[in-house]
Amino acid sequence: MTVPARKARVTGFALFTLFLTAVFVALGVWQLQRRTAKHALIAALTERLAAAPVALPPPAQWAALNPARDEFRRVRFTATYAALPDAMVYSSGSAVRKDASGPGTWAFLPARLPGGEMLVIDAGFVENTMQDRDVEDRAVKKLVTGEPVSFTGYLRFPEGSSWLTPAENRGKRLWFVRDHLAIASALHWGAVAPFYVDLEQPAPANGIPRPGPLVVNLKDDHLQYAITWFTLAGAVLIAFVVWARGRWQR
Repeated sequence: MTVPARKARVTGFALFTLFLTAVFVALGVWQLQRRTAKHALIAALTERLAAAPVALPPPAQWAALNPARDEFRRVRFTATYAALPDAMVYSSGSAVRKDASGPGTWAFLPARLPGGEMLVIDAGFVENTMQDRDVEDRAVKKLVTGEPVSFTGYLRFPEGSSWLTPAENRGKRLWFVRDHLAIASALHWGAVAPFYVDLEQPAPANGIPRPGPLVVNLKDDHLQYAITWFTLAGAVLIAFVVWARGRWQR
């Protein structure tokens, strides 16, 4: 191989090495940025989940609520479960409920406020590995008494689906994403609040469905990932130096 060809080869490999190094470093910096954002999110959620419950925002303020500021806000209110079909939402486990670590369903029920407005309540977890409609029907029947109930829970906002999300099974009234607005539309619950309430209490006497307090349990592996990317960047540089030195000596 001629000297110009060798120089061109070394230059090309050097540029490729610099490109890979820049990519790995950028990924490492991105993970550090995500770690900072995750820590801020954990701090905010910890503060909101530990706060004393406040009155449910009045309907006039509902349109101004947003997930960044209001997700997981603890609220208390009185409402009456509506005698309308409920919905099951499949869960493989929860990141904020330690007692819901296995497969099951969330029981979504519509409820009417004293002023007549409708909102949706996630009444709790049902350990229902077969997503059996009869299991939830029996549980929900005991909840819908027509009597007002004092609730404490957390404001939650609808989840978005992806192309991997299975289609709902309307025969079983089974969904695979907690999008209460889509559920309300499909089951003809009427206009509902833009949020739903993740119920903390009260719990039914038989514990089905099972509401409960939420805890911050978010994974925080970003520092480990950042170190991995920075290590790969260093390894690529070292490999190039060793290779270039060998070429130079020859």
